[in-house]
Amino acid sequence: MKQDILIIQPLMPELSEVLHQHYHCHRLYEQTDVAAFLEEHAGKIKAVATRGDVGLAADLMAALPALELIAVFGVGTDGIDLSAARDRDITVTITSGILTDDVADLALALMLGVSRQIVAQDAFLRSGAWQERPPQLGYKLCGKRVGIMGLGKIGAAIARRCAGFDMQVGYCNSRQSSEPGWQRFGDLHQLAQFSDFLVLAVPGDERNRKMVDADILSALGKEGILINVARGAVVNEDDLIEALQNHAIRGAGLDVFDNEPTIDTRFAALTNTVLMPHIASATVETRQAMAQNVVDNLAGWFAGKGAVTPVE
Repeated sequence: MKQDILIIQPLMPELSEVLHQHYHCHRLYEQTDVAAFLEEHAGKIKAVATRGDVGLAADLMAALPALELIAVFGVGTDGIDLSAARDRDITVTITSGILTDDVADLALALMLGVSRQIVAQDAFLRSGAWQERPPQLGYKLCGKRVGIMGLGKIGAAIARRCAGFDMQVGYCNSRQSSEPGWQRFGDLHQLAQFSDFLVLAVPGDERNRKMVDADILSALGKEGILINVARGAVVNEDDLIEALQNHAIRGAGLDVFDNEPTIDTRFAALTNTVLMPHIASATVETRQAMAQNVVDNLAGWFAGKGAVTPVE
């Protein structure tokens, strides 16, 4: 007999197809009367498949008495009450380690994109303006100082790439890195003061909500560039937009925003930014591997072998 699982929001088609082959899938996003749906089906749903940007609402988790596993397509758990899950012995899995390289690559791409003005220079060439005047000068990465907020797997991968550009690496993290030459700072304000590029690679939970505000941006300074591949919630967007409009910082490269995909319209008018639609892990190879990880976690769990990549 197929196990019942609940799919919170649409998943990539290939993953959805596999799940429907092996499980009795309930698609929450298609329900017009969620209360009636839960009354009929909640008692038999043993697993949830969701995305890192979606999570699982606390009230919905509480309404699923048979829930054993939450399989996340992604690494974000800020949309899941992990404490409540632990209290109920619900295992949460993420696609751990799979998207690290892609996110780190995009962080470097954003650093280059802003400092070398790649988007603006492309538009300059296409407009025909090169025939009338020379392009503006960009800024180097080599020899600059990068501060990384959060030195987990992704943060460390970003740091290694920056070291390859002969950048000075600083970081703020609860644990000391054993990497020689990397400088640890006690708090974000100190890290921002050190940094030419301030890169955010922290979870988007309540501890970090709006941690980058006007004070941090002031510490980063007029020559500083902010890079965010973490979550939109870790930045006070009003303060960031004001800093960018007033050139209180040089620029920003952003892959994440509050209220995605309906982002603050003021971002579109800023010429000192490079903006991405949350695509850090969006490569064919990585998304396929992430989908397989979700499949493997569900299969391992229901086979009695346990989850493959549970949250520790």
